[in-house]
Amino acid sequence: QVQLVESGGGLVQAGGSLRLSCAASGRILNLNAMGWYRQAPGKQRELVATMYSGGPTQYADSVKGRFTISRDNAKRTVYLQMNSLKPEDTAVYYCYFRNIGIQADYWGQGTQVTVSS
Repeated sequence: QVQLVESGGGLVQAGGSLRLSCAASGRILNLNAMGWYRQAPGKQRELVATMYSGGPTQYADSVKGRFTISRDNAKRTVYLQMNSLKPEDTAVYYCYFRNIGIQADYWGQGTQVTVSS
């Protein structure tokens, strides 16, 4: 099992910035991925950004150039720096962790991000 504890989020005006953090604990295998999904009301959950233990990253087209994902492996923590926020970024953001070798996924409880226009 892997436990995830998220922090950050909140209310910000359009053009502002927020940073999300997610700390993982438990059975963390060497080959893994950490990242963020989001779900807006009435929409499906979508990938925002992910970062693999080897370093490669992946972003949704809608956030490229505005969001940056990073990891501190010593702290087992992943961060999402969100700049130039738009009202359409409003959603519940979920941290996730995947132990790739055993295809096991774990989810955080979600944190609300609201961007006002």
